[in-house]
Amino acid sequence: MSSKHYFPETAVNTLVPRFLTSLTRANPSLALLPSYRVVLNSTASRSHVTLISGGGSGHEPAWSGYVGDGLLTAVACGDIFASPSMKQILAAIAACPSDKGCILLITNYTGDKLHFGLAAEKAMERGWVQRGKCVVLPATDDVSIGRSKSEKVGRRGLAGNVITMKILGAAAAKEYSFERLVEIGKAVNEQLVSIGSALDHCHVPGRQNHDEIGENVCVVGAGIHNEPAVEKVSPIPSVEGLISRLLNLICDQNDAERAFVKFNKGDDTVLLINNYGGLSNLELGALTEEVLSQLEKNWDIKPTKIYTGTFETSLNGPGFSVTLCNLTIAAKESKTSVDELVGLLGAETKAPAWPNVLANTSTKEAKKESPEVDIEKKAPVSADEDIKVDPKVLDSAVRTACQRAIDAEPNLTKWDMIMGDGDCGEAVRDVSKAILQILDSEAAKSGSVQTLLHAITNAVDDMGGTLGAIFGILLAAFSTSLRAQKPKAGSDGKLIDTFAPALAEAVESLKQHTGARVGDRTVMDVLLPFAETLNQSRVLETAVKKAESAAEGTRELKAGFGRASYVGGVEEKEKVPDPGAWGLMVIVRGLLEGGKT
Repeated sequence: MSSKHYFPETAVNTLVPRFLTSLTRANPSLALLPSYRVVLNSTASRSHVTLISGGGSGHEPAWSGYVGDGLLTAVACGDIFASPSMKQILAAIAACPSDKGCILLITNYTGDKLHFGLAAEKAMERGWVQRGKCVVLPATDDVSIGRSKSEKVGRRGLAGNVITMKILGAAAAKEYSFERLVEIGKAVNEQLVSIGSALDHCHVPGRQNHDEIGENVCVVGAGIHNEPAVEKVSPIPSVEGLISRLLNLICDQNDAERAFVKFNKGDDTVLLINNYGGLSNLELGALTEEVLSQLEKNWDIKPTKIYTGTFETSLNGPGFSVTLCNLTIAAKESKTSVDELVGLLGAETKAPAWPNVLANTSTKEAKKESPEVDIEKKAPVSADEDIKVDPKVLDSAVRTACQRAIDAEPNLTKWDMIMGDGDCGEAVRDVSKAILQILDSEAAKSGSVQTLLHAITNAVDDMGGTLGAIFGILLAAFSTSLRAQKPKAGSDGKLIDTFAPALAEAVESLKQHTGARVGDRTVMDVLLPFAETLNQSRVLETAVKKAESAAEGTRELKAGFGRASYVGGVEEKEKVPDPGAWGLMVIVRGLLEGGKT
């Protein structure tokens, strides 16, 4: 692997902004929000459903190169191989308003799912997008990790996502409805299978070298972030042997672990051969020919559409991926026709990186200024939507919860250093201190639950990490649910009849963005039983007792998500609780304690 770069290590942080600046200068129909690293289509119509994507940089032309009429409306670009933040994604949504709705198209990685999911909930909570009209569609086309290992988190996303993007982009330009686009997008994604291979890792500018794969070794199941591959093959097989191995993984109907898509004789399919960034066009073309030859000879598959080129890279990675999409089944599942899907794939687009694009506007023509966006704006809460409580009780409940969380920090940190990366306690402490400052500014003085909730949600936005994203999604969805529900305080004045179902609904929204459930040793081990018990009993004290027992129960659980899931054998020896679950338990116990004031 080559570790030489034109930009020295000290200039690595300038790569992404300079690239985005050059992209938008060369393509006048594109605009840039520099402070958020958002590229957007300046001519987008709000009569179309907004399509927003993004992810870590280093995969160019994905995804900034696919912004333009007939494809994406905007993208948010993170650091190299790092998900964009919620605020970046929110800026993209704010800059591209739509009367029909917004679809967030991502590859299926934990950071992307949580940050895009949080942004979706925020956009709806703030009234920018109609409730239920902002969804995340993750691409899950990689077959390298089979069913048994990907059951909870889902398959990874590879280059197959650009097929879904192109179809939906063309359909949005034809003013398809939000619901129709979601239906087609899900159907196409379910008919995508991809597999990658590489000769070596890529080199990330400014970082130490990864261990080299080996001189006479190639890998099967290569991802796009230097992840360990599923299989190392040595010596490097012949091209014929390698392609045969790859096609077996995506076409073999007898492989119970990887037969995600069925291919029947005569089905219309799309083939996409993607360069990871380090192969010559000559070699990529020869690989494509071998794939086509074996598909026809060994699998009786003759692709209707063929794409070969650089669509989604891994910097300078010397590798490629093979993607197949069964259009026949996708058309059937989405109640459309193959001809319609093929037509959408071939429809005109001005996105600069899509092959055979329309000529773009001359750079000499008037260049638009980058729009300004306000990611803090929020639709006003009407009197019917707001909930008022005793200001002293509201302040006391939240203040006590924060203080108890701060007191718990040493234990949370100690436990997280054993099972995770040690940042949980400090994150909980810091956000609790920020909320106390909000209370000190008399944010609870009016007794408005929505006003205080909005301020708390903003503080949680800066929390960072997986736990911060989980709390952020939950609070945004909770606020949205509260606004939608007409306050149901009964004759006895129990606002629990409003809060309990709103929390239950918010939890259901959260579950759409994470596969973690009870038993996985996460914050969900407390949140799910707490919310369920609260909704069933309508008694906070009963729900808190359930949270306490659930938090204690995490001592016996093995981690199923996050970095702790890679630590072998420690939890059996230490018997420590999950710090995130314990932190939430302390918070709800503090709410109960302070609310009795």
